[in-house]
Amino acid sequence: MTTALPRTRVMTQHRFGGPEVLVIEERERPVPGPGEVLLRVRAVGVNALDRLVRSGAAPVLGEPPFTLGADVSGVVEATGEGVTLFRPGDEVFGKIPAGGYAEHVTAPAEHFAAKPTTLDHVHAAAAPTATLTAWQALVDLAQVAPGTRVLVHAAAGGVGHAAVQLAKAEGAYVIGTARAGKHGFLYDLGIDEAVDYTATDFATAVHDMDVALDLIGGDYGPRTLNTLRPGGLLISAIPGDLGLSPEDVDARGMRFAVVLTEPSGVRLGKIASLLASNRLRIHVEAVLPFAEAAKAHELSESGHVQGKLVLTLPD
Repeated sequence: MTTALPRTRVMTQHRFGGPEVLVIEERERPVPGPGEVLLRVRAVGVNALDRLVRSGAAPVLGEPPFTLGADVSGVVEATGEGVTLFRPGDEVFGKIPAGGYAEHVTAPAEHFAAKPTTLDHVHAAAAPTATLTAWQALVDLAQVAPGTRVLVHAAAGGVGHAAVQLAKAEGAYVIGTARAGKHGFLYDLGIDEAVDYTATDFATAVHDMDVALDLIGGDYGPRTLNTLRPGGLLISAIPGDLGLSPEDVDARGMRFAVVLTEPSGVRLGKIASLLASNRLRIHVEAVLPFAEAAKAHELSESGHVQGKLVLTLPD
């Protein structure tokens, strides 16, 4: 008699399209390979990139079928050969290449960090991509320090609100662009100035910035150059829609960099310390059950989500 292999559920898609293409299927539970952990997912973050990949606007996963999801938090169920970082039962969170919309995932152990005991799985799952993007842009690339003047676009969004707090934690003076209704939220996070981009042209209102983080793309890049001091650094987190070239920036006497967010358990471990001490707070706009991933994508497509969206999975 053959013993049935353990099963798991995944949210997948077989074609590009709207939120309705997301469907739940049952599959064999994955087995961790060397250096990997098997994670029982408790929560998964929904990122703006997810909807772009789903629709085909950013086909970074190739052709369907595939499973979305980069930000996960859960419990280690098993470890592969050579894993010493974690043991079964450990609660961890991390960024993985894809596949997070699932009850179980396997990924390299080095992609994860121990979840702070003060943080629930929902807020841990909301953190990885947002905080890693902000960290790699402002700490690694810009080396923000006390007195650095930093401009953050889309400051109330997922990456933006993390960037504001990380820059403040490093002692920077931070200005952010956001709709007026979100200014109270930003001041609560510690921002120094908030600019309503719907009422004021930031390109003429903001001056002498050392660093600018573009989280929007398009014409924001060229316009943001007007806010930088000579030698200032423009960092884009929208590699597919830069709106300019490095040569354009160089001709203006400024610097340019693109941040491509990489998984890193080491960086997440440092970020976890900030989360545990409440020096970094991840705002979750809405929490939906796993089965309502399509609804989460509809909310994401509104373009006005404050902070993050998260899907939860039952025990």
